[in-house]
Amino acid sequence: MRHPRVGVAVLTMGTRPAELAELLDSVAGQETPAQRVVVVGNGSPLPSLPPWVTGVELPENLGVSGGRNVALARLRKFGDVDVVVDLDDDGLLVGRDVFTRLTRLYAADERLGVVSFRIADERGRTQRRHVPRLRAGDPTKGGPVTTFLGGGHGLSMRMLDETGDWPGPFFYAHEETDLAWRALDAGWTVLYAPELVLQHPWTSPTRHAVYHRMVARNRVWLAKRHLPALLVPVYLGVWVAMTVARTRSAAGLRAWLSGFAEGLRTPCPPRRPMRWSTVWRMTRLGRPPVI
Repeated sequence: MRHPRVGVAVLTMGTRPAELAELLDSVAGQETPAQRVVVVGNGSPLPSLPPWVTGVELPENLGVSGGRNVALARLRKFGDVDVVVDLDDDGLLVGRDVFTRLTRLYAADERLGVVSFRIADERGRTQRRHVPRLRAGDPTKGGPVTTFLGGGHGLSMRMLDETGDWPGPFFYAHEETDLAWRALDAGWTVLYAPELVLQHPWTSPTRHAVYHRMVARNRVWLAKRHLPALLVPVYLGVWVAMTVARTRSAAGLRAWLSGFAEGLRTPCPPRRPMRWSTVWRMTRLGRPPVI
C-alpha cells in the first residue's frame, strides 16, 4: 500500500455536539488529510456538519457494531479509502501528524490489519483498561497485540474485505476482540501504536446502562463463534471466576449472570473456530485465548 488513503468514521447519538465539532476540527487539522469523513447519527438527528463531512442519520440505534458497519458501507461506496479510522465522538486527535504516522505504518507492512491508538485523558493519563495487553503498567510500550481499542483505531479495508466487518448482533462490547481474532486467524497483524494518541475523557465503562449484560452475553458469543471446542469451557470458566471475584455490585453481578445465560441460550453465528496455530500465536503475544 504505497499511499494509503484515510477515511474517518464517527458515531454519535446527538448528545455531544460541542465535542463532535472539536473532534472534526482536529481531523481537519491533520497534515495528511482524510479522503472522506462520515458521521453517523445512531438513532438521532445530526447537528450541523461541515460541507466536507458526509452525514448519515439512522432511524434507530444499531449499536456500535451496526453503526460502524453503516459507516463502512458508505466509505466503500466512495471507493477511494484504504484505511478506515474509527473515532469516538468525544475524542480529540492531539497531534497534527496522527494520520501521517498511521499511513506510514500501513505503507510499510502489507499485512498490517489493525492499528490501535493510545487513549489518554487531558492530563495524559491512560486507564489500565485502555491498554490492549495483560501487562499494562507502561501504556507507552507498543507492539503486536491480540485486541484493540474501540475509541481510536485504524482498519485496513483489504483486511475487512477478507475477514468481514463488525459483528452486528453484538451491538456493544467485545466487538473489537471479535474482529481482532478474525484478523489474527487470517494472518493479519494487530498493532498497538501508543505514539498515535486520542485524547478522551476519563470514564468508567459502567456509565452505559447495558454494560454488564452486554459484556457477559458477548463474551459467551465470542467463545462460541471463535474458540476451538476444547477452549470454550476453559475461557468461560475463567471469566466467570474473575467476574465473581471482581464485581462489587450485587445488581451488576445479577445483570452479568443474566447476560451470560442469554449468551449460552442464544446463537450468534457463524461458528468459525480459529486454528490452533492462531491460539499459539496469541499465546506467544502474551494473551492466550483463555483469559
